[in-house]
Amino acid sequence: MIKGLAITPPVLGRISIGRVVEKNGIRLPKKDDQFTITSQVQEKDGWVLHPIDEELRKDAQNGKLRTIPVRMLFNDADLNLRAEYTMFDRKSGRPMCVGNGDACKRLTQSGVQSLPCPGPTLCEFGKGGLCKPYGRLNVKVGDDDDLGTFIFRTTGYNSIRTLAARLSYYQAVSGGLLAYMPLELKLRGKSTTQSHRTPIYYVDLVLKEGMSLQEAVAEARERAKQVKEEGVDQAALDAAAAKGLGNGLFEYDEDEMAQVVEEFYSSEPESLPNNYPTVSKLREELRTTGSTAQQ
Repeated sequence: MIKGLAITPPVLGRISIGRVVEKNGIRLPKKDDQFTITSQVQEKDGWVLHPIDEELRKDAQNGKLRTIPVRMLFNDADLNLRAEYTMFDRKSGRPMCVGNGDACKRLTQSGVQSLPCPGPTLCEFGKGGLCKPYGRLNVKVGDDDDLGTFIFRTTGYNSIRTLAARLSYYQAVSGGLLAYMPLELKLRGKSTTQSHRTPIYYVDLVLKEGMSLQEAVAEARERAKQVKEEGVDQAALDAAAAKGLGNGLFEYDEDEMAQVVEEFYSSEPESLPNNYPTVSKLREELRTTGSTAQQ
């Protein structure tokens, strides 16, 4: 296995609750009140819809896709949803600092360092909104690919907090059989004082419509038993995923960096602190000193 490269779950497409619109020649992120499932192909007019989007939308009320039937790929909740405080280079989308509120890995002029992480509100390095919670949820949609997933990326506290809680709870009540639970992604709305009482939308994870918790757990146990008898080793899959994700200093790929900038930030980057080590500056200094930093 190549060292320094995080091995992430295979991605077939994207799930989003927003889209990118063009205004006065500038591409800007815009929130939406429904899910959109796209392929990984982007054209001049935007992301190409995945065929499953149209299929699910046929049964959606008013044509708005607000629930998606899903299953998890792993039994371990933390493998399905990886969430960290992340500070991005807003020009390149490359992660500069990733932490969990206790410790972080930060790209500095001396390379990658392990440092304390006080969280975005108390961190001098990431103050001013430069550091955000960033979550990646991988889910299985449909039965076309046993190991392929669709990824939902978010910097929203509501979605990250809710998804983390639900995954942890479903893992617990199912006796560690999270991968076999029949679930749905559900779009919810709420108003807050910060949103000036206008609706904001976040993603929740619920049981398949019409099923009780007891029925869902019973189905998970039966399905887990069947899959094991057929020779599928779920525990080994979880172990392989954990090893692959831990193989890199940061979890990202080249395609994701451009999507992060486009989806979560405006095309005009905010001003950075004077001591902020940009990627270009770091590369130049590393070439000069002959040092190498793992990216």
